[in-house]
Amino acid sequence: MTDMHFKFKPSWHLAAAAAAAALCAAAGAHAQTVPKTIRLIVAYPAGGVSDVVARALGDRLAAQLGATVVVDNRAGASGAIGMDAVAKAAPDGATLGFSAISPLVLSPHLGKLPFDPLKDIAPVASVMYSPVLLIATPASKAKDFRALLADAKAQPGAVRWATSGPASLGHIVLEQVRAATGVDITHVPYKGGGQQLNDALGGQFEILSTNASPTLTSHIQSGKLRPLAVGAPARLESLPQVPTLGELGYNAANINSLFGVFAPAATPPALIAKYNAEINKALASPELRAKLTATDNVPTGGTSAAFAKEIASEFESNGRIVKAANIKAD
Repeated sequence: MTDMHFKFKPSWHLAAAAAAAALCAAAGAHAQTVPKTIRLIVAYPAGGVSDVVARALGDRLAAQLGATVVVDNRAGASGAIGMDAVAKAAPDGATLGFSAISPLVLSPHLGKLPFDPLKDIAPVASVMYSPVLLIATPASKAKDFRALLADAKAQPGAVRWATSGPASLGHIVLEQVRAATGVDITHVPYKGGGQQLNDALGGQFEILSTNASPTLTSHIQSGKLRPLAVGAPARLESLPQVPTLGELGYNAANINSLFGVFAPAATPPALIAKYNAEINKALASPELRAKLTATDNVPTGGTSAAFAKEIASEFESNGRIVKAANIKAD
């Protein structure tokens, strides 16, 4: 994407649509007819953690609704391609999307999108958050995050911090840490996580910020990589000894990837309310919760209105961060 900064005042269509959907829940939303076949557009490649979760959620919804859920992977542009497909789909309840909220709250501040994230997409339900782990590699001897920052302060520019690319969530975390501490840390941007992880194991940089995954967990368990901090509302069950960035005093950097289900904006509110209720029911099932927590993802759930409010808040926050740090996309 080109660096075309633009501002469009949030119309809060998302919040309004979600609020309307919530009201419909008490007005017979459960009687709303659900299509026999539902296309679930996943904004990421097949085989990844988010795809695995989306397919598990789709299976639960299919069983609960007595419908067929067909997963359609539309990867690319950090989720924007998949969300564009959702925005342009017929608003008849037959199309839903699964994505992180970043195409709605971060991408708009970095370049022009083929859809309006605040007018063309309706939030249905929050599904999970994926924590951001700050990992020390063999190149660093720091035993905790404060020690790593002390090293960076003592040797300006010597500490190299890898992310999955400019304007990625890991990059946002880095910029928030830079702003809070004033330390000179060298950003090492990658395109994707595969090469990044290989180079981490080889000690090509001191620290990386990346989303949790089973592969990463296995390297942590083997001692090849050391977790120093986590961006999450609370410590992870699998890493109870690792503090959150909020605990360490970096509240602005204590962010994570929030994922959810979306629909085309004009989808009937009663259908959105119905899907919200069914997704919350699915998230309460032990089987789906176990699949999420096994990959260090944390189930969320809640109302459409609460999800829309969080999206609106993140949109405003990311706009300020991108502008202050002069972050540019590739």
